[in-house]
Amino acid sequence: MGKRGAESAAHADLKRLALEWARMHRLLLGAQEVRLPRSHYRADAAAATPRVLTENAVTAVFECKVSRADFLRDSAAEVEMGRTVARLHDRLQALRDLIAVHRPDLRRGETLFPEFDAYDLRGLRHETHDRLTAQLRVAQHKLHEGTKFARLVRWRAASFLYLVTPAGLIAPAEVPEGWGLLECTDDALIVVQKPCLNSTTPAERVALLERIALAGNRISSPQPT
Repeated sequence: MGKRGAESAAHADLKRLALEWARMHRLLLGAQEVRLPRSHYRADAAAATPRVLTENAVTAVFECKVSRADFLRDSAAEVEMGRTVARLHDRLQALRDLIAVHRPDLRRGETLFPEFDAYDLRGLRHETHDRLTAQLRVAQHKLHEGTKFARLVRWRAASFLYLVTPAGLIAPAEVPEGWGLLECTDDALIVVQKPCLNSTTPAERVALLERIALAGNRISSPQPT
């Protein structure tokens, strides 16, 4: 994910509580804002047990959500969204082909053969075309940026994946498959739903630990004045 904007106090508190909870459960090595290996995603917090090469070592990733809108944006169903993108793409392409037939004046005339010409639709005012174009862009964004929960499970981003939310923000049934749910009550986190254990290799655990160390060094290093 790209650079984040201004962070709310509630979100910062959840990240702090996530690392405190991790330390209470053997995950002593942790940091906030950890860019995950093999992906462009940045976790709100990540932690690992010491000696990550041992057989019983584990890692964890924590995603903190303070609003339902934020949660829903990252929980789009990947397969369903892929079908939506394909359907909108086909509808838009069919409409453009139809427009090309009825508006030959839009052909740019770049080739000798009209069937290979590009069509300049930038100045076209067509309500359905504009609506489908906007819907396709939104769906593609959700497909590529809004299926974070499903992808982190598939990529085995950590041994355990946790959502961290205020109490009552989401129902247990809404928790993405494979994830656990930690709810904040009275400035403490309570396990509402346990996660599934993901099999991780020593190399995967080391890679995440290196990213945790980098994030920790970035925060602790003095900033130039």
